[in-house]
Amino acid sequence: MPNMSPKKNPMPSQDAKVRARNFEEVALGYTAQTALDEADRCLNCKKPLCVEGCPVGISIPSFIQKVKVGEFEEAYRIITESSSLPAVCGRVCPQESQCEGKCVRGIKGEPVGIGRLERFVADYHNANNTAAPQKPIANGHRVAVVGSGPSGLTCAGDLAKKGYDVTVFEALHTAGGVLVYGIPEFRLPKAIVAKEIETLKALGVKIAVNTVVGKTVSVEELMKEEGFEAVFIGSGAGLPRFMNIPGENLKGVYSANEFLTRVNLMKAYRDGSTTPIQHAKRVVVVGGGNVAMDAARSALRLGAEKVYIVYRRSLEELPARREEVEHAMEEGVEFKLLNNPVEILGDENGFVCAVKCVCMQLGEPDASGRRSPVEVPDSEFLLACDSVIMSIGTSPNPLIKSTTAGLEVNRRGGIVVTEETGKTSLDGVYAGGDAVTGAATVILAMGAGKTAAKAIDEYLNR
Repeated sequence: MPNMSPKKNPMPSQDAKVRARNFEEVALGYTAQTALDEADRCLNCKKPLCVEGCPVGISIPSFIQKVKVGEFEEAYRIITESSSLPAVCGRVCPQESQCEGKCVRGIKGEPVGIGRLERFVADYHNANNTAAPQKPIANGHRVAVVGSGPSGLTCAGDLAKKGYDVTVFEALHTAGGVLVYGIPEFRLPKAIVAKEIETLKALGVKIAVNTVVGKTVSVEELMKEEGFEAVFIGSGAGLPRFMNIPGENLKGVYSANEFLTRVNLMKAYRDGSTTPIQHAKRVVVVGGGNVAMDAARSALRLGAEKVYIVYRRSLEELPARREEVEHAMEEGVEFKLLNNPVEILGDENGFVCAVKCVCMQLGEPDASGRRSPVEVPDSEFLLACDSVIMSIGTSPNPLIKSTTAGLEVNRRGGIVVTEETGKTSLDGVYAGGDAVTGAATVILAMGAGKTAAKAIDEYLNR
């Protein structure tokens, strides 16, 4: 008999007051017994809508059925048929709007904790299985992947499993892309990312770090001089956006990208760090997405006494995951909703001292049904602070476009591709993830990498 409890098993986590001052992982993971109990909530539907909601097409009911009977390694094998990063996805994938959002158990209660089960299975495998995956037989074809974020790693993994000689080129000194520089340790431990990458290396994937494609080497050179038959561009969206308001050049104003890179990749929170960061006492984070939550929660852990999220819409429109918003609120982040900055003020030494904001109200719905924020007259107020973190989105870096003749991009700088294949305007060149869409989720980037890998395989075997 299935477990008909209307609620999923809760995720154990650190106490909010304790975790707000450390960078250790917040969620502690299911035990084997909890995983068995949660798996029993799955009805094993004849038409599994959860699979339709998964961008990489994991056979969700199949792996959960294996968890039900305690066959955790077999469950891992099923997941990795479709996903190269199960321990990552189990932690940061927005399951509530994808696989779990389609789960029939969610109609009259909470959906099955698919993400929590995926995390458990991946962590169980990593803790109990030391055997390296079997390296496939080489097929004689070489493919270059630009960027070692989720789309690049997925594309590389899928191709390596088919016997391709794949080299991933990473601009930074550590592989992982946004998984290592963007997502904080307390949400995604970097040891988890490193383990996933080591698995890909065991399949034969090569990683070349400190290589800026477009500067160190061009896409054209990779194909014409280095002998790669196809190239996948998964270079992400690392160019931060700003509001272009007065005061954005003051000392103490960061883009969320810079702030999080210093904290996550450079470990700026450690004593004696070679790339220190300001330990501000009062921090304003502008924006309402997952990156804004990461920045705000990181600022708390750096010792801030007060951290504000300033967002121009209401809580209902806040785009961040509900879990991240709840965690931020529990830890003490204060949300200044329906407010918008119009100026950053500085002291006589050029340091941030306050943000001037105005109140907003939601106007009439536009054609898409979304209500645009409208400024409330005579509503200005000051928010005292000594640091401002801008988290209002990012755009694809223009470097590859500017050094790759004939590569078509749209007005926002995203590479133009054929949706079904990821093919660009250049023969043999494919792209996916944030380099195409602008900043999006890890799992959508993985789906794009998977799509391109399939298309590259077909292209090279015509």
